Amino acid sequence: MAVLRIYLVAAFLAVAVYTIMVVGTQGWDLVSVFLQDLTAINWAGQFNLDFLAYLWLSALWLAWRHDFSAAGIGLALVASVGGMLFLAIYLLTVSFRTDGNLKALLLGPRRANT
Repeated sequence: MAVLRIYLVAAFLAVAVYTIMVVGTQGWDLVSVFLQDLTAINWAGQFNLDFLAYLWLSALWLAWRHDFSAAGIGLALVASVGGMLFLAIYLLTVSFRTDGNLKALLLGPRRANT
């Protein structure tokens, strides 16, 4: 669990610093750049489509983990746009709340106890 937690902190910091640098040079206009790359049918667009699929998978997993409750759907919406900046903090927090129990972390408390 320590390795996962170290990775989550490192990934969060790397993405946060990179994001700050990009915002500083290119501004906040992520959506139009993302869509332009996606519609250009090039490698940047392929990467964006692949990344979008990962975002939606993480959102679906979060909603499922929280039994599609209102909180789970809210978390899923945040995950679908927050990416690693959100997911790293979420997983780090849950890793401590579950005392490092990977089954509870992945499945949620209800499913982990059955």
